[in-house]
Amino acid sequence: MTTEIATLGGGCFWCLEAVYQEVAGVLHVESGYTGGQVDNPNYEQVCGGKTGHAEVVRLEFDPDVVSYRQLLVIFFTIHDPTTLNRQGNDVGTQYRSVIYFHTPQQQEIARRVIAEMAQVWDAPVITELSAETTYYKAEDYHQNYFRNNPNQGYCAFVVAPKVTKLRTTFPSLLGHGKAAG
Repeated sequence: MTTEIATLGGGCFWCLEAVYQEVAGVLHVESGYTGGQVDNPNYEQVCGGKTGHAEVVRLEFDPDVVSYRQLLVIFFTIHDPTTLNRQGNDVGTQYRSVIYFHTPQQQEIARRVIAEMAQVWDAPVITELSAETTYYKAEDYHQNYFRNNPNQGYCAFVVAPKVTKLRTTFPSLLGHGKAAG
């Protein structure tokens, strides 16, 4: 089996992680940080908004089961790509909408999907598209956060609705929560 990597930032990484753990063909989901200027940042530094990093998820996926394009369509369905440095009450550059590509093919697919999504949203899509720079895995307590804390307030009121939206919008892409965190 040949796998690929996708790196996406669309608000709090707990939301994206929980959603992509449900998708068939996504083999591993990891929360982390990329796009900044500080080596080995920690959560507090990134949340402070001064490192330049975005909260992201890094997905290892099987393109024979789920395509990169499908992952991006999910991405644009579960977050608002029209708000600059904001998702709901999460505000700051660390919550920006961004796609970090790993290959020229991913870059081209992402450009096409962004153009398609610009036709769907009422406001301009401001999602950044950049080559991934150095990636840093987030602290262990951020991994599998929703699975480990489903009743925590943020999880119940922000993360859970995004998982529900995935399940109702893309039932044919579900893998029933099998992806490892």
